[in-house]
Amino acid sequence: MSEAKKLPRSATWYQYDYEKGTIKFLRRLCPRCGSVMAYHKEPVPRWHCGKCGMTIFESKR
Repeated sequence: MSEAKKLPRSATWYQYDYEKGTIKFLRRLCPRCGSVMAYHKEPVPRWHCGKCGMTIFESKR
């Protein structure tokens, strides 16, 4: 039975550009404490910090 290949955790958090030699962090950092924020889609799209409890709601464009 073939299992779906999982990407390494670093591949989901960073975007690598081998031609330019740059690494870009894809997640948002908490402006209050500096921790990595989690993105939640349901029930309302938002970014939430599990360390300090700060929540940033996304507005519709």
